[in-house]
Formats: sequence, C-alpha cells, structure tokens
Amino acid sequence: MADVSIIIPTFNEARYIKSTLNSLQVLTPPAKEIIIVDGESQDKTLFLIQNFIDQTSLSSVIKCISTSPSRSQQMNKGAEIATGDYLCFLHADTYVPPDLITIIGKTLLNPSIAGGGFISIMCGDSSTRWGISLHNFLKTYYTPLLFRPHLFFTKRLRILFGDQVIFCRRQNFLDCGGFDTNLPIMEEADFCLRLCQYGHIKQVNRIVESSDRRVAKWGAAKANLIYLMIGFLWGMGVSAQWLKQFYDEIR
Repeated sequence: MADVSIIIPTFNEARYIKSTLNSLQVLTPPAKEIIIVDGESQDKTLFLIQNFIDQTSLSSVIKCISTSPSRSQQMNKGAEIATGDYLCFLHADTYVPPDLITIIGKTLLNPSIAGGGFISIMCGDSSTRWGISLHNFLKTYYTPLLFRPHLFFTKRLRILFGDQVIFCRRQNFLDCGGFDTNLPIMEEADFCLRLCQYGHIKQVNRIVESSDRRVAKWGAAKANLIYLMIGFLWGMGVSAQWLKQFYDEIR
C-alpha cells in the first residue's frame, strides 16, 4: 500500500471543508495522514476542522497547523512535516475518487514518472461547467506545447494546476525545492517545470470534481478570458506578481 500524505491548504473554506473531509473518510485504502495547513482563516474553517476531528474516525490521521496566508508556503509547510513517501496536494473545494491512494501508488510505481494529476471537472450546485472543464484539460497539453515544446516532447511535460490534485514523490518534491513562495499565482505550473527534470508528468485518466465558485462569480466568458490571458502571458515570461491583479481570491 502506498504511503500518501494528503496536504490541504485552507483559507476561509467553511463552505467546503467538511464535505471534503467527509469524502476522505471513504478512501480505500486510507491515506497515511491528512495535513491541513490553514492560512489564518477568519471564518469557521478551524472550528469545523476541529469538530470533524473530534467526531470521526480520521482523528488519528489528521494534523492541523497554521502558517501565513500564502498557498505556496502552506503547501511547503505541509510537505515539510509530511511522513509519507508520496505527497498529494488537495484543494479544500475538490473531491477525489475513493481509490485515490491506489491511483497515486500505481502511477508513481513507474520510476520514469515524477508526478501527476487528474482531469478536473468544474461543478456548481446545479450545473457542470463542461466548456471550462474541457479547456482546463486541454491547457494541460497546449501550454507546454506552445511555451516549452522541448520539454513537452522530451520530458512529456504537462502543466498541471491546483484543481487537478497534483501528486509526486516526497523526495522529488524536496529535490526540486517545492513551490516557489515568491509566486502569488501559477505556483503549480512553475513547480511542474522543475519537477519534470526528475521524470514525466502524467495526467491520469480519472476525474476529480472542483467547485465552480470563481466562474460563478466572474461569469463563464470572463473566466475563460482571464484564464487564457494569464496562461499566455505567464508562458511568455510576464511575472506572476503582476498577473495576480487579475486573479482575486474568491471564497
């Protein structure tokens, strides 16, 4: 059985965190540990996490710590204390299949694969964002093909994003320096560029389900425009610090 540490960065996730933790209860086999790294939430996130720990069978495997409200720093902090051979970075509004641990173990059993992620389907309370979900799938391929073609063909580089539930070996994560804490956005894409020096990055043919809250706030047309603009400008070398102005936090 694969030893997988699931790391969840949270910031004002009261709406989703309980459902996400409930979904992790049915993982078969279970994760070795679930590390929640909170970024100074101002809502009921921490209360709901503690209440969940007190009332469920996962209490022995959940660790909850706090750090500054920077997702890169939160994920790095989780990786720092993780004890599993494999790391899985899960957003608090994303639901994974019950055989998540088996999928990660089988994928990383191949020594030529350094990391991977899933196909993300974006869903709301009453609808599925099929168009944006398709675009999110395609940009995993066209972004490296357009901007890093040599890595796309020689290293099978795929540019994965947080909603796609990135996973990798803990040692490879440490070797490549983890997430760049200077990046306010695009930290996962930057991480993929460095991780691929240790092997291929694979998008496995399985689905995870993520909240559409950002699209619901912006509208589908605006969301697609922003995603395209940020992706292309980042690919051409525009700094993530400057691009962050177009990508507000939405809870």
